[in-house]
Amino acid sequence: MKNITLAVDENVLNEVREIAARRRTTVNALVRDYLTQIAAQESRIAEARKGLKELMDKSTARLGPDYVWNREEIYEDRMFPRHKCPDLRGDGET
Repeated sequence: MKNITLAVDENVLNEVREIAARRRTTVNALVRDYLTQIAAQESRIAEARKGLKELMDKSTARLGPDYVWNREEIYEDRMFPRHKCPDLRGDGET
């Protein structure tokens, strides 16, 4: 394990010491745990990006360079026009 030196505002350090005491740990352990969490999160993000890239590369769907997303097309199969589903009008009629 490597040692590092940090410059921290004195008020912040005092608050963190109190937090560490309440948690029955040390400032060093809090910093080490936090840095470990950051590294793990970055690894998960990198893996997710890699997986998405693989899915995109393997996908057979091709929209073409001139395709423009259209909100109505995207939600077309999810929307219920009120005239087709009168029970969804919400006007109290049943």
